[in-house]
Amino acid sequence: MGEVMAEDWHELERRIVDWLREYANNNQITSLVVGVSGGIDSAVTSALCAKTGLNTIVLSMPIHQEKSQSNLADMQIEWLKSKWDNVESHLIDLSRTYDTYSQYDLSKQILSDLSLANTRARIRMTTLYAIAGSNNGIVVGTGNKVEDFGVGFFTKYGDGGVDISPIADLYKSEVYSLAESLGVIPEIQDASPTDGLWDDGRTDEDQIGATYEELEWVMKEISKPSNAKLTKRQSEVMEKYLKLNLMNSHKMHPIPIFKNTKR
Repeated sequence: MGEVMAEDWHELERRIVDWLREYANNNQITSLVVGVSGGIDSAVTSALCAKTGLNTIVLSMPIHQEKSQSNLADMQIEWLKSKWDNVESHLIDLSRTYDTYSQYDLSKQILSDLSLANTRARIRMTTLYAIAGSNNGIVVGTGNKVEDFGVGFFTKYGDGGVDISPIADLYKSEVYSLAESLGVIPEIQDASPTDGLWDDGRTDEDQIGATYEELEWVMKEISKPSNAKLTKRQSEVMEKYLKLNLMNSHKMHPIPIFKNTKR
């Protein structure tokens, strides 16, 4: 899609909604299922789904979640339901399911903190698919371009396990502009981005070591020839981006398949 002029946000909104509706109709899908976290990406995605007029099922799936994150998710769901009567919601607390993994590991100590964090995302993914499969639906992804195709900041077969991705070609800044166009509540627009997978409430910037604005700059910078001298910070961010892009490339490329050429 590329960058969009400010006056075109409503048009972009309409095109994504039409694209979602057309895909669902062509595949005889009647429900769109979205996990709502209280973050900007899921807020925009769920609003776009609601605007299709299709049955939109939004799930809040806390796992020992910080109260502030749960409150934002609840506020987003109430906002959706106040605007669109085709939205239904469910609160599914997955804390006890997650505890089955974490409590087992207390004695065995075979699972890393990162693995347990990713387990949260994978439990949520199976829940989304259980609901979608029970309602002739598809799971709608909430990843943006920086996460999905830049640094691979998502869990493989977790929040990366989806059927369709309406905002995956939008930079984070574009997601924020679309949120403003859609009228997403200010509390979500102002909240610091976080994946909600850690008990200490660390933000995306804490984990990545760079802001989304900086990562967007790198993605645009490396796509064009340039001999400009970089500042120390720009060099640091460029290095972080390239390292994460390489390290997470297995998430962003198709699964390698051995070809039996001797057959």
